[in-house]
Amino acid sequence: MINPLRGMKDLIFEDSSKFVHIVTTAIAIAKKYGYSYIETPILEETLLFKRSVGDSSDIVSKEMYQFVDKGDNDVCMRPEGTAGVVRAFVSNKLDRQGGNFRFYYHGSMFRYERPQKGRLRSFHQFGCESFGEGSVYEDFMIISMMKDIFDTLNIGFTIKVNSLGCTTCMPPYKESLVSFLTNIKEELCEDCNRRIDTNPIRVLDCKNEKCQSLLVGSPKLIDNLCGECDSDFEKLKSLLDDSKISYEIDTNLVRGLDYYNKTAFEFVSSEIGSQSAIAGGGRYDKLVEYLDGRVTPAVGFALGIERIMDLVHLPEMQREGLYLCSMEEAGVDILCKISNKLRASHKVIVDYNTKGLKSHLKSADKAMARAIYFIGGDELNNGTVWIKDLETKEEKVVSLNSL
Repeated sequence: MINPLRGMKDLIFEDSSKFVHIVTTAIAIAKKYGYSYIETPILEETLLFKRSVGDSSDIVSKEMYQFVDKGDNDVCMRPEGTAGVVRAFVSNKLDRQGGNFRFYYHGSMFRYERPQKGRLRSFHQFGCESFGEGSVYEDFMIISMMKDIFDTLNIGFTIKVNSLGCTTCMPPYKESLVSFLTNIKEELCEDCNRRIDTNPIRVLDCKNEKCQSLLVGSPKLIDNLCGECDSDFEKLKSLLDDSKISYEIDTNLVRGLDYYNKTAFEFVSSEIGSQSAIAGGGRYDKLVEYLDGRVTPAVGFALGIERIMDLVHLPEMQREGLYLCSMEEAGVDILCKISNKLRASHKVIVDYNTKGLKSHLKSADKAMARAIYFIGGDELNNGTVWIKDLETKEEKVVSLNSL
């Protein structure tokens, strides 16, 4: 027997129903905010992620499914969705058109990491990316959209926000942070020591408890923001307060990707372990430029579908559709011929097995059909169909011609 690869999972039955429920819910809400669908390839040039996500990130340095294809191209399976959408934005020359573009996407992502609950090597994300709008109001709208999605799915959460500054306030802050980290580097973990030289901001994101305790006294970027970044962050907090959207300021929130600037945010849940992130995002005003496009402000988010599956309760199933069946071979033939006409306005299931009414009723009930259409010996002789509404229990016999 051939099983799925480690860290990869089939979605069937309840899991597939939850998957569809999450995606359709998120799509409906994204459309209300003016977003349209975009589909990007699963396979991209490795350079795309090195230039966007960053060489110093764990994704690029440890986790990518990367290989050289038959044309000697260095390619990898996408580890996240934003970089591909930005690449599509640039390669389709949308950066030259001006105005606002808002896209939503969903699909498979791949990371070679240690599989654990809610974290797989092949997983799915739903995300939204907004291009061309530099106002902090757009950051607020993105957070509001995420809140609407989780509220509709009845998932509890805490919102954490931070500001990562810009090219004006980040460089002097990095200098003071590196100075602080250098003084305690002997006590920091191996990953943190590597990041001091490559990307010191990522040290703040370390999950090692000892490192986190050592970072309590580190300088905070939020206290060193330039005037514009400070004004934007204060406005974001004001918008959230006025809308009565609860949030926490997390000065160590830096996200795991190098392209973020200014606003950063995460939605976390304590229902899947200790304060685990179920979604996150932020502003990335320089990423379009990094990928050879014209300077374009942008902000977006992504949520992990597998991360929230256990938190989702499916709505109660409603009976729907017609279950067509017979105890005679000739009856099955008749029902197959009329099924397409009925399918024009109904969900239709045809059972090809010839068996008694009692067995068919059990099968129809299991299929959650609303009504059963049955042809027995008498119905076959009379050119009729016996119909039972499985919800109201009403029964009737009608002629085939009247169907």
